[in-house]
Formats: sequence, structure tokens, C-alpha cells
Amino acid sequence: MDSIVITGFAAAIFIGISLGLIGGGGSILTVPVLVYILGVNPVLATAYSLFVVGSTSLVGAVTYMKKGLVNYKTALVFAVPSFITVFLTRKFLVPALPDPLFTLGEAIITKNIGIMVFFALIMLAASYSMITTKKCEDCEEDGPVAFNFPMIALEGSVVGLITGIVGAGGGFLIIPALVLLAKLPMKMAVGTSLLIIAAKSLIGFLGDLSTQTIDWQMLFIFTALSIVGIFIGSALSKKINERVLKTGFGWFVLLMGIYIITKELLAV
Repeated sequence: MDSIVITGFAAAIFIGISLGLIGGGGSILTVPVLVYILGVNPVLATAYSLFVVGSTSLVGAVTYMKKGLVNYKTALVFAVPSFITVFLTRKFLVPALPDPLFTLGEAIITKNIGIMVFFALIMLAASYSMITTKKCEDCEEDGPVAFNFPMIALEGSVVGLITGIVGAGGGFLIIPALVLLAKLPMKMAVGTSLLIIAAKSLIGFLGDLSTQTIDWQMLFIFTALSIVGIFIGSALSKKINERVLKTGFGWFVLLMGIYIITKELLAV
């Protein structure tokens, strides 16, 4: 096993650790690791990311389910439109994207470049969410769940579309929606979000089985190492200030997003 593969698998553990430490964010690193370290094609990398993110989130969701910190009714209202959108996106939209996407003078924007730039923009949004997170005084209060059904369903569809295109779980979009629209306590929002991410990511991956050639051995090893990282991160989270860690990770994701945009556009 060469050094590049070892580095990529080590990064898989880091992805799991970050998920275990802050309950999200790590999935945003999966595609860059697969593309820039392991040399996976960007479209295939988004498919692999769906499987990795779905599997690792499922492990985290089970932990929250055992503690009674998952609201299944909210998950269902949010998830149904998300499931449909992510599956249709992976099955029909992504394969149908033209290559090249478009040209600007002599610059040719290929499908791979377009996906990576769009992914980097999502990373910038995620980093902003993590850097600017403020403590919500009302998030921990228990009370009746007040559904805003149209907005929850719309948010589910939007997150499903983004997940389908870039292969990221979208937790930075889901958690605020659950807190603000369904009035869930923060911890329950995290647990419910993990269940939604797991289900829609794995369903989205099913849409790739007929359009992509999967290296199952590499994918299983990468996923297993990420799951190991989750348990390490969960143990470390008890000793590290979550807010400081989340802010620091947000700045790291911001720099990664800027790097990807710069690298891809310079290659045009």
C-alpha cells in the first residue's frame, strides 16, 4: 500500500473524528480527500461520499436513538421530499449534466470542475455556519413541537438537491431548520438530523449503482475507518470545548473551500 493511499485512509479517520467531536462538518471533507488525495473522479467521489456519510451518520444516529433524542415525526416530514429529490438527482440529473457544462471565451468549464466549484461554495456556506454559530438560549427548552410543514418540506427538497449534487450530508442546513421550523431542542435536532442524513445519503447512493462502477473494497475500508474515527471523536469530545473546536474547524473548512475554488479555476 503506497503512501498516498495510507494518507487517504488516515484522512478517513480524521473525517470520523471530526464528526464525533462536533456532530457534523466532517462529511464536507470526504469529497476533497477522495478527489485530491486518492485521485477519485469528482462525480464518483460524490457517490462514494454519500455512502461514507450515510454509514457514519447511521452509527451516530443509533447512539442518539438509544438516548431518545430523535423525533421521528419531524424526521419523516423533512425526509420524504429530501429522499425523493436526492434519489432523482443522483439517478437522472447528475448523469444528464453536459460535459463541458459551458464555455466562457476560451475557458472550458467541465462537469468535474463545475461540481468541485459548487462543492467549494457549499463548503464556504458550511464554514460560515460553524464560525458564526451562537448559543441559542431557547434551544434546550422542552416544549411542544410546532411544525411549519410547507417550509420543512421545502427545506428538505433543497437539502436533497444539494446532497445529490455534491454528496455532502447537509447537516449545517438541516439542524438550523429543525431548530427554527420544528422548534426542536438542539440535542434532539442533532440526533434527528443524523437519522435524516443517514437515510437520504444511502438512498441517494442507490441512484448511483446503475450509473457508476464502485470499488467496494476501497469504499468499505474508507467507511470503516471513518466509523472508527467517530468513536475516537466522541471520546475526545468530552475533553474539548465544543464551541472553540467548531469555530476552528469552520476556519479550516473555509480555507479548504477557497483552495478548491482557486485550484479548479486556475486549471480552466
